[in-house]
Amino acid sequence: MKSEKLRVNQLSTPVYQWYAASLATMDAKDVEGYGSFLADNCEMQINGNPWIRGKITILETLNAQWMSFDSMSQDLLNIYGNDTSFALEAVNHYRRNDGRMVNIPTVTITDRNEAGLAVSIRIYADLQPLFSTNDE
Repeated sequence: MKSEKLRVNQLSTPVYQWYAASLATMDAKDVEGYGSFLADNCEMQINGNPWIRGKITILETLNAQWMSFDSMSQDLLNIYGNDTSFALEAVNHYRRNDGRMVNIPTVTITDRNEAGLAVSIRIYADLQPLFSTNDE
């Protein structure tokens, strides 16, 4: 995770640190570590697809998805909102399993509960270049 391009950050320092740590676990493809940031009843939706409900199901889904590429890193651009509900604008850089790099603009909306764990995550990104077999 890189924050050099972060222009707007409306989160408090402790919540930004929490969020940065959660993003670092994603970049490391550390499914178990990422789970420590999710409430048991967390829900995730990617691009309007059906909701993924429950922490265990989310982690199983992410583990399968993360195996479909070699690595990822995120350039944070803006974080708008407050400490319980916020949106991240970022560019995610993926190294595909075939070695090609793809850069995907992404917006992620996160809601947290009173305990500070994510209860709702909505991700919006055109993932087609990540999984495309086209060499263009």
